[in-house]
Amino acid sequence: MEGSEGKESEPTSGDLCPHLGSTAADMSQQISAENCYEILTKAKSEGAEGVKEQVYGYMSAHYLQVLRTPGVYGRLTAGERELILARRMEGRKVLAVAETCEGHDRGGSRENSRPQSPLLQGPEDTVHRRVFCLHQDTQRWEVLTSLPEEVSAKGSGMCTLYNYLFVAGGVRAHGDGRSKASDRVFCYNPLTGVWSQVRPLTQPRCQLRLVSMDGYLYAIGGECLFTVERYEPRTDRWSQVAPLPKGSFAVAHEATSCGGELFVSGGSLFYRLLRYDSRRDEWEECPFNESRRRSTDMVAHRSLVYRFDVDRERAGVNVYKYNTVVKVWHGGASFPLENPLPFRCAVLGDRIYCVNRSQTLQFEVQEEREGFLPEVLPSPVEARGALMPFVLSLTRD
Repeated sequence: MEGSEGKESEPTSGDLCPHLGSTAADMSQQISAENCYEILTKAKSEGAEGVKEQVYGYMSAHYLQVLRTPGVYGRLTAGERELILARRMEGRKVLAVAETCEGHDRGGSRENSRPQSPLLQGPEDTVHRRVFCLHQDTQRWEVLTSLPEEVSAKGSGMCTLYNYLFVAGGVRAHGDGRSKASDRVFCYNPLTGVWSQVRPLTQPRCQLRLVSMDGYLYAIGGECLFTVERYEPRTDRWSQVAPLPKGSFAVAHEATSCGGELFVSGGSLFYRLLRYDSRRDEWEECPFNESRRRSTDMVAHRSLVYRFDVDRERAGVNVYKYNTVVKVWHGGASFPLENPLPFRCAVLGDRIYCVNRSQTLQFEVQEEREGFLPEVLPSPVEARGALMPFVLSLTRD
């Protein structure tokens, strides 16, 4: 591991509230999760605005650690809580991708074939485990970080929450030559460059879907699993919620959140869509989609859920959208592609980026129009394995 969140330079017990006359550079090195609230209180009483801003900056950069510390987060005002989170989400938003190995042919040529279990496949030594980010101005991909060796790149679930990248579950090789599902969960902080481990899942999962919604993480299903569990960052705890209906899905399903609800589709019954209501802790069936193909991914934008299907027979990509307000499916745009390959999607602003190793499509969503842009962006030239896209906010240059 590259380090533990917020543990880079802890002060000694006798120096929990440094002298506020220190220089700005000195003070930034002395602030920690243990003393940040005391320094903030002293800075307020002495009118030390510069120090107060540095403390807010520390709290923003180490948000998860502050969130889990009752003596800090519990004593902040509502306005201060909003401030440090807003600062954390500021900065330069970038499209990022992680090299992974999903363990099955998503949207492959055999539409009705059963996905191959990653537990039966070989080691993940062909995956380089890097995370790339795209610079919009130059349209060049650069390496941002790498997944530590302890993090599984095969069959894991990934998503972002509070501008952290979380990686949960997956498959790990053991000394006896067999592979087993993992319960381990890690997160990456792009503001500090540090990877850390959080509370493990309540049960090992591979081929799960990891989705963030309303300040929680949801680990959905996985191979041979219908169970769903929810992670609360403030208590660093996973708890079981209502499972997926029995017989609904195999692995290879898609999941997204929209309007405070979870939506799950795909699997062995391609056209079905399930909705999870967190207030009632219940799943219910949504109207069927007309497509009978295995979707390659599903994402949400405003009140719409967009489903992307790869059609190898007609050499293209078809888009369907579900209006979560009026609960109706609509046919959408299509895009011709020779030998179309599966891809995964991420939403940045009013564009949905569809990424695989060969290219990145841009699907623009505007009130007056929506559809694929003619400009096809490159993907990381040296990337290996399947690419999992997501969006992070980096510090401004």
